[in-house]
Amino acid sequence: MTDPALEAAALGKRFGRRRDTWALRDCSFRLPAGRVCAVVGPNGAGKSTLLALAAGLLAPTEGTVAVLGTDPASARPRVGFVDQAKPLYPQLTVAETLRMGADLNPGRWDADTARRVVAGGDLDPSRRIRALSGGQRTRVALALALGKRPELLLLDEPMADLDPLARHELMGMLMGQAAGHGTTIVLSSHVVAELEDSCDHLLLIGGGRVRLAGEIDELLAAHTRVSAPAATELAPHQVVESRTTGRQLSALIRPTGPLPGDWRKDAPSLEELVLSHLRNPEAPALTPAAHDTTETAA
Repeated sequence: MTDPALEAAALGKRFGRRRDTWALRDCSFRLPAGRVCAVVGPNGAGKSTLLALAAGLLAPTEGTVAVLGTDPASARPRVGFVDQAKPLYPQLTVAETLRMGADLNPGRWDADTARRVVAGGDLDPSRRIRALSGGQRTRVALALALGKRPELLLLDEPMADLDPLARHELMGMLMGQAAGHGTTIVLSSHVVAELEDSCDHLLLIGGGRVRLAGEIDELLAAHTRVSAPAATELAPHQVVESRTTGRQLSALIRPTGPLPGDWRKDAPSLEELVLSHLRNPEAPALTPAAHDTTETAA
């Protein structure tokens, strides 16, 4: 049986000694290999902390995280990571940076892929990193990560510095990497709509905790958007968010049984699902841990 690409159990990270400085707390999830996973949530939710823990750049305060069936330090040669800040050596040229990538990854380096990523931005190989724009540095950082031919690729807000055309091009390249080589990609972003057509797995983080985790199709199928008269009682269904406008009640619910025939029912979009959960932090989480609790109670 294939090991999961990423698996966390009661994972937490605290910065400092004060009790209110937890960046991530009690996070449990399992990401199967070969998926393209969107990690979404507001600023300060813990997305970057989670990716840094998976990359082995931070040590957990509590709990565990396994990467490709082992600990993050042991998995590091098989993992590519692009940090939000895109740290590169400013004094090196583009060509020197790619040669460094080849030297650091003997036996794994894919020079053609790295050159193709850089060439897509019409970058002069002789230019120094410090002379590049933010979007150009992003290309070089992605070239280093993809040239490593990783089994797991961790990307922290990688497209923020790119124009829409470049984002579309590089997203297509990432999807090709996933399809052609079975690479697992974990991609954090604020632009939920941009991820809907590319990702098949979701981790929604809010307040330092995992709120939703699983296959996107399954998470969407577990929720329904309903409209009914304002006085309608939604129980016993789990309510993620509800609003009353005039005589009309609209809600996103997790049905626990058949719905009345006079309710209008629609499938939510990924963006609607994410925003509803973020607007209501008290909404019940839907994660593998939540499934286990329900089954145990039953």
